[in-house]
Amino acid sequence: MTTSLFLAAQAAQGGSGLSMILMMVAIFAIMYFFMIRPQQKKQKEIQKFQNSLREGSSVVTGGGIYGTVKKIDLVANIVEVEIARGVIIRVDKGYIFKDMASSQTLNK
Repeated sequence: MTTSLFLAAQAAQGGSGLSMILMMVAIFAIMYFFMIRPQQKKQKEIQKFQNSLREGSSVVTGGGIYGTVKKIDLVANIVEVEIARGVIIRVDKGYIFKDMASSQTLNK
C-alpha cells in the first residue's frame, strides 16, 4: 500500500515538473515577443539611421541636444553637430538618435 502511494506521489510530481518547464518556456516566449524582439527592431532602426547620416541632417543627440550635422568622420566615428550659429560640438556617432525632420512631420 505504501509503495503504490509512493509511486503515485512520484508520478504526480513528474507531471508537475513537465508543466513547470512548459510554463517557463511560455513565459520566456512572451518576454521575447513583447520585450526583446521590439527592442532589437528599434535598435536596428537607430543603427540604420546612424549609418545613413548626411551633412545638413537635423538630429537630436543622446543628451537631448538639437542640431544640424556639419561633418562626419567615418574613421573616428565622430559627427560634428552645429547647435547654434557658429557653435559646433563633436559627438560620437552612436549618440545620435533622431532625424528631427521626420519627427516634426509626424507631430503635425
